[in-house]
Amino acid sequence: MSDDIYFYEPAKGHGLAHDPFNSIVGPRPIGWISSQNESGGLNLAPYSFFNAFNYFPPIIGFASIGRKDSLRNIEATGEFVWNLVTRKLAEAMNQSCASVPPEVDEFVLAGLTPATSRCVKPPRVKESPVSFECRLTQILQLQTAAGNTVETWLVLGEVVGVHIARSLLKEGIYETAAAEPILRGGGPADYFQIAAEARFQMYRPK
Repeated sequence: MSDDIYFYEPAKGHGLAHDPFNSIVGPRPIGWISSQNESGGLNLAPYSFFNAFNYFPPIIGFASIGRKDSLRNIEATGEFVWNLVTRKLAEAMNQSCASVPPEVDEFVLAGLTPATSRCVKPPRVKESPVSFECRLTQILQLQTAAGNTVETWLVLGEVVGVHIARSLLKEGIYETAAAEPILRGGGPADYFQIAAEARFQMYRPK
């Protein structure tokens, strides 16, 4: 093995100051998930393992490492909302990831406003310029290559309603950078912001 390449087997430890996995697979969209329990209690939490997985029907998903409130709420109700995290909402998002008891409302904790959804019961974040209302399609517990279960659950949901601030639509095209979305990087505290000057275009070969 070349001295120019650092190699490690995750099962044996990475031997570095911080696990590089999250830095390499990144920056990643943030799954800012609002949900509610059967009694109507609200929950809002960010998940760094999040992405989109299908065009039509649109399906998004996030991974809950451990059985957290969002997972339990979605298991019980079958519904949730994803909310876009922008630079202006970064601090509020960070507040919503505090480790608090289930009865604590993270909307209140983060100073945010729950807005009524159109197709599902959980509210969206009013301050967020984009929200996806979702109905649960699958919950999959992850497992290792050897077939052993992992204490992580992948939650997949079909997007049944979309809210977009009209200011982000230019001639019918959504302007990604205009929303100033942030993404989770690696390390203990790294985030990245999308900016228009970072854009380049490539069209698929015909």
